[in-house]
Amino acid sequence: MGTKERKEREKDEHRELILSAANEIIEKEGLENLSIRKIAARIEYSPAIIYHYFKDKEEIINIIMQKSYEKILDVLSSSEISNYTPENKIRHSLHKYIYLALEMPEEYRTILLNNSPGVREHTSVLFKGASIKRKALGILYQSLKDIYMNKNIEDNVIELTAQIIWTSTFGLILKLIVEKDTPEEQRKLLIDHHINLIVDGIILGKPLTSYVNSNT
Repeated sequence: MGTKERKEREKDEHRELILSAANEIIEKEGLENLSIRKIAARIEYSPAIIYHYFKDKEEIINIIMQKSYEKILDVLSSSEISNYTPENKIRHSLHKYIYLALEMPEEYRTILLNNSPGVREHTSVLFKGASIKRKALGILYQSLKDIYMNKNIEDNVIELTAQIIWTSTFGLILKLIVEKDTPEEQRKLLIDHHINLIVDGIILGKPLTSYVNSNT
């Protein structure tokens, strides 16, 4: 390995060490308690060294959030569900998504409630055309589109449905994170009922078709 390659590897290692320390602080103390000084103290670096590798705390937070969001995307786009029916793809993806979020509660809450432009570039989903620009929403949108393939339902209505499913699931996750003392049995009942309500009551039922017909 040449000198240039070795220096690049060392740089990457230092950056990862800093990001790991920042992530640990976020998980244990919350995003509001993260600081360059705390990161430096945790890994016995000087604050000046941290600033050598990152512009500021905001850049560190954005990178951590983007990596965490990629974990969510990996779950939603898992190859293991490629042969599932569209309905079961939604069931499986929602189940995996909810439980993954609950395994990383502080990260999840920080990601989805973060209002910085760098993070919102990946997480905002309520604008028109979001199913094209946001991969996570697009996966849900495509499953809905497959279900409605032979029905007279416009694409924008399918996108609205995906957005409502996404945000209602987000709300459930946040409440489960906040009400962390909810017994495991009750938590499972809530999650299962949420998924069944979506798939059986909305996707396989008639409300969406009826809504479209009433507005034509």
